This record gives sequence, structure tokens and C-alpha cells, in this order.
Amino acid sequence: MPPSPSNALTASSILEAAKALVRRFGETKTNMVDIGRALGVSHAALYRLYRSKGAIMDAIVEEAMRDEEALAVAHVAGDGPAADRLLAMLLDLHRRKRERFIGDREIHDLYRRILVERPDMIAAYTERMTALIARLIAQGVERGEWKVDDVDIASGVVRDAVTIFIHPALVAQLITADAPIETMLRDTVATLSRAFEAGMDYRSPA
Repeated sequence: MPPSPSNALTASSILEAAKALVRRFGETKTNMVDIGRALGVSHAALYRLYRSKGAIMDAIVEEAMRDEEALAVAHVAGDGPAADRLLAMLLDLHRRKRERFIGDREIHDLYRRILVERPDMIAAYTERMTALIARLIAQGVERGEWKVDDVDIASGVVRDAVTIFIHPALVAQLITADAPIETMLRDTVATLSRAFEAGMDYRSPA
């Protein structure tokens, strides 16, 4: 049963209703009237919290991005060797994208569209995730596990090397091709980790 109009309307309740409709009918067929109806309110009430359907769709993807960021934070804040935590973090991120592609396709497709149409959101997300990778690398350096003279460059190298395992469109292609994705990811992280163990001197002239 939909909530009574007397109940307080929240951003969270709107997003939950919108996600349910997107999953059932797809983004294109989801509209403000249907979202309002699902919540037992006039669609006009939704505009107090979201200026448009597009803003709601953006917020759904932003929520997914924040969920992925929380996954990464848990590994950065954890214990254990940096190499192990980096691999575990990237495996978790990849698996979250894989689960969405296989079991939550409409949200996956929405995420892919936002990647193209909202470069500002993607740039902010990429900056936050790269900063988390940098923190993890810095921890490895501080503990003497890795030798890296420029953590910022190293974090960018890691980001670029693993994008294929994280980007929704690329994950979809790998799954469709039945590629041994986790083996590929493990090999990539092992190569990066061994390079960092041996020492990366980015500041010296080539």
C-alpha cells in the first residue's frame, strides 16, 4: 500500500519509489506522475525536493556512486598489506558493477547513460575514488611495503589500469565476451604491486 499523503515526503522515499519504477518499466517509461502515485502524493509535491525527473535519475546514480565509494573507504580504513587491500577493494568494486549488470540491468543502463551525459558527476566521482587509491598507496609507502616517490601519479596509474574492470560499459563488454575478468584483475594488480615493491621513481628524468 502506498504511503499516506500525510506522511513526510523525503528525498530517500522518492528515490526508492523511482528505483522500483525504473526496475519495473525502465527509465524512459518512468515519469513524475507515476512516482508521485507510487508514493500516494501529487507529482507536484516531488518538485519540492527534486526539480525534475532528470534530477531524480541523477540522484539514483549518485547514490550508487556513494555506495561504491563506501566500499572503497572500508578497504582504505582496514588492516593488512596495502597490496591485499588494493586487490580486495578493486574486486569488490568490480563485483558490485557485475551484480548490477546481471541482476539490476535497468539501473546499470541508467548509470551508463549518466556516464555519457553528466561528465561533471563522473569527474567528481573519479576524483574521489582516485584520492582513496592515493591514500591506500600512501599507507603502503609509510609502512615500507612500497617505494613510490609520487603517490598522486601512482594513483592515476592504478586508476587507468583498472578502469576496464570498473567502468559499467567495459564490464558489460567483458561479461558478454565471457572473459576471465577476475583473473585479469588479479594479474593487473599483482603487476602494479610488484612494480611498487621494486620502486617507482616518477620524478627522475627518463
